[in-house]
Amino acid sequence: MPTARVRDIELYYEARGDGPPILFISGTGGDLRRRPNVFESPLPEHGTVVSYDQRGLGRTSKPAGPYTMADYAADAAGVLDLVGWEAAAVVGVSFGGMVAQELAIGWPDRVERLVLCCTSSGGEGGSSYPLHELSELTAADRHRAQLAISDERYDRAWQDAHPEDAERLLAMARAVDTLSADDPHVVAGARHQLEARREHDTFDRLDRITAPTLVCAGRYDALAPLGNSEALAAAIPGAELQVFDGGHIFLLQDRRSWPAIIEFLAAGRDQ
Repeated sequence: MPTARVRDIELYYEARGDGPPILFISGTGGDLRRRPNVFESPLPEHGTVVSYDQRGLGRTSKPAGPYTMADYAADAAGVLDLVGWEAAAVVGVSFGGMVAQELAIGWPDRVERLVLCCTSSGGEGGSSYPLHELSELTAADRHRAQLAISDERYDRAWQDAHPEDAERLLAMARAVDTLSADDPHVVAGARHQLEARREHDTFDRLDRITAPTLVCAGRYDALAPLGNSEALAAAIPGAELQVFDGGHIFLLQDRRSWPAIIEFLAAGRDQ
């Protein structure tokens, strides 16, 4: 799959499917080599999906930091230019939802419909868990802490009581680390992403979003708590909130989630 120049970086991206354009922006540490990713979801069956490794991650360039949320949003707009889309539906998950907010605020004419999953506005709307605070933990302790944060039902007591189920979930976290363990540039890029993330605050600008917006939340998410999604939906004009049975990875936990997103995106095409 191709790598192309976008602003100051060589950006790796993939495109699948056929039909209306959909830009998918992934979360913290996102890497298209990680499975499952959006291309294993039902989304490419309902449009042309483009997704990419964000700056500092995966197979995209890893320039020296610092990075800003404005950088990530400008990169997303650059991807739209790269593939020749004047506008697209935008789906942002977790950190990608933060980027999508900045994109919809700064480039409103390029976002046809907006889906924000398990994310936060920062500021008075609430921030997602400060993942940078886990960086000093050992890998094993960090993975266990991340599991408990991703779904409040999976706390340490649950992990100890359900070792086989916990091991299956922890193995997914270890697989992510394996992609970057031998690449100091990826480690640095991931750190720059976390540093940008901690500065994220769109709350006072959310009323500038003009795209029809669906906010999706996991009921048991302790990384981007439900209250943060409620604040997003209340602050974005006309936004709809849907709550799903799961935590931060409710897209994998609740079978209703992808159909709800696809239905929302399709509604814009029927108007």
